[in-house]
Amino acid sequence: MSAPLSALPATPRARYGLAAAVSLGTVLFLLLGIGALGIVGDGDRDAVYLAAPAVGLLVAVATRFRAGGMALALAAAAVTTLVAGAVAVGLVVADEASASIGDVVMLTVMYAVLFGVAAWLFTLVSASDA
Repeated sequence: MSAPLSALPATPRARYGLAAAVSLGTVLFLLLGIGALGIVGDGDRDAVYLAAPAVGLLVAVATRFRAGGMALALAAAAVTTLVAGAVAVGLVVADEASASIGDVVMLTVMYAVLFGVAAWLFTLVSASDA
């Protein structure tokens, strides 16, 4: 089972860089998805998803961007994304927005998984530091 892990960079600094790139890429992908396409439909209802990067940044600053803290920050961002998705589904049901519930759920899960992958990569950095 260590074969997939052997494809990752060997040094902790390189692993941290990979994990940081995945997390920043996820935030950028989320922002572009909100700005260009929208998740919940027209209007500013997509702003609820901005809570995830905000929570992640707050936890990352509080833990001084250390690998273990970054894993916690991105896990918190993943959970916040799921909560935002639940709120968004409620908005779609209540307002009969132009978005479909399936699309909102699928996009929410995708962003949460991307944040989770970044968190997992940061746990590999902290495990290699030990």
